Amino acid sequence: MIQKNEIPRLIFGLKVQYYRKLKGLSYQQLAKKARMSLSYLHDIEKAKKYPKTDKIMVLAEALDLEYDELVSMKASKKLQPIIDLLNSEFFQIFPLKMFGIGPSKLLELFSDTPDKINAFISTLISVGRNYQFNANKFYQAALRSYQNIHNNYFEEIEAQVKAFKKEYKLASKTAYSSEELEQLLDSAFGIKVDQTYLYTQNLPNEIRSFYRVKDTTLLIRSGLKEAQINFLLGRELGFQFMDIKDRPFESRVQKVSSFEQLLNNFKASYFSAALLMDEQLLVKDFKKLASAKKWKSELLLQLLDKYRVTPEMLLQRLTNILPHHFGIKQLFFLRLSANENLQHYRMTKELHLSRPHDPYANELNEHYCRRWISIKTIVASRTKLGNTNGILAEAQISDYWESPNQYLCLSFATNTNDGSWKGSSVTLGLFIGSKLKQLVRFLEDSNLKSKQVHTTCERCSIPDCGARVAPPLILEQQQKRANLLKNLEELEG
Repeated sequence: MIQKNEIPRLIFGLKVQYYRKLKGLSYQQLAKKARMSLSYLHDIEKAKKYPKTDKIMVLAEALDLEYDELVSMKASKKLQPIIDLLNSEFFQIFPLKMFGIGPSKLLELFSDTPDKINAFISTLISVGRNYQFNANKFYQAALRSYQNIHNNYFEEIEAQVKAFKKEYKLASKTAYSSEELEQLLDSAFGIKVDQTYLYTQNLPNEIRSFYRVKDTTLLIRSGLKEAQINFLLGRELGFQFMDIKDRPFESRVQKVSSFEQLLNNFKASYFSAALLMDEQLLVKDFKKLASAKKWKSELLLQLLDKYRVTPEMLLQRLTNILPHHFGIKQLFFLRLSANENLQHYRMTKELHLSRPHDPYANELNEHYCRRWISIKTIVASRTKLGNTNGILAEAQISDYWESPNQYLCLSFATNTNDGSWKGSSVTLGLFIGSKLKQLVRFLEDSNLKSKQVHTTCERCSIPDCGARVAPPLILEQQQKRANLLKNLEELEG
């Protein structure tokens, strides 16, 4: 992230470099005219130094400019979009250092081809404005990209978990009770746990925990399942053992102040999952699941009980294990929520590895395909689970219409009570390629359901689809566009 106090240096350096090139002056020529050393001019252009007033006046004279032209936030039409970007929220929240881009490199990229890049920059600003771009959305997208770059496997955190287990003699543990984790948090880091205070504060359900620094107390909402409590305790152990200072204190981050903070939250969450689900044990368990000739949902459900974790934690942990240990790198994870009458669905979390996969989040108010296992499992859970707090596990081969892509989708559904959204599912989708076919034997099970699916009803051409809830409006618009282009081609003869 570029700090606000760096912006004036960046803009000034950019302007000096831009006008120097516009005037056809070399570094040596401008340094001589401005009566300054070559290294000092270089530092100005690379945004390492901001000259004093007298030096700016000399530079302006050497460039045949007015003083205000160099120091103001206004510039020529060609340069202004770059300055607007440097001053924008988009630029100030972009985690440049994460991608190995420093201020000097950024200036180099900008100044080399200002004529070509200004339209692109203006587009970025326009998209951010028109699509309600904000810091939280950007940071979340950057985090997903960060996970994708690493195939969602982080060896250094796995090593931290192993070191933690060794230090506290936990190497032989398969599963943990909340009492054990709570005692460990107290004995190792002096942190107490209070499960009554949040209940009295009338906070939204998504605030499941809060770490209160002043008395080193982890406040946890009462009424949570043991698996949920275990994750929160493991997450706090991760923050403490890895000595993470820049962090959120609430369970679900409400306002992200920096990408580093969001990344640190992810690291602590990863630590928790790796602690609760031992890497090597889970590898063995997935091999056992995959080697079954028949699809058996109870084998998947048994893993929840074995590790005392939630469905989301299990499937998210598999997105760490499968790419690294099995070479299954083309996969997606998503969480879907439904409203009370099961008419509206929203995607509240997603991760794609290797490339964007279908399905994906759609913010255009289109209707997700009702053939998705993610939706079908929610609907089935309402019938099979009723008002109980059970968990339903199902699997499906999703065959994308008019596409060679097939996915093995493993899905869990639970009944929830989160505001107006009353049901949710989490799904792990694995691209069916040669590696998965070799690994998962129950892919040949005739009882494993296979469904042709699409993304949204508005984009779907599946004929006579009994699950359709909206006409294919987007598809029809695309067809009209294709016909128009074809007519234009025919006019050319």
